[in-house]
Amino acid sequence: MSSPAHEAGRRSREAAMARDKQAWLAVFADDAIVEDPIGPSHFDPEGKGHRGKEAIAKFYDMAIAPSVLTFNFEKTYQCGNEEANVGHIVIESSGYRVIAEGVFTYRVDDDGKIVALRAYWELDKATASAQKI
Repeated sequence: MSSPAHEAGRRSREAAMARDKQAWLAVFADDAIVEDPIGPSHFDPEGKGHRGKEAIAKFYDMAIAPSVLTFNFEKTYQCGNEEANVGHIVIESSGYRVIAEGVFTYRVDDDGKIVALRAYWELDKATASAQKI
């Protein structure tokens, strides 16, 4: 399974799991948007997403840097320059483990850079899954 969207998504996940901020930012186009989760959340109170490298770097500092992440995707669908993954992400942070179940998408440009990372997961359900570790 190899497409530009799949490879960019793989690099994004590997960099996030390794907590390698520079490698993670390098997979994004300059004007990319990250919506994780889509809509209002404690990471994005207005629900407009994080657009551009500076905003994406701030999202990294808030959401990825303090966390240990594990990606578990059961199904992947590739269409054109996009990929959708169905599954869950295990997030360990501040002594808790949370599971975010949903659909996670990557769209790339002609250079294979991510222009949109969108995560469809429900904050309330993820919060309800919290377990002390």
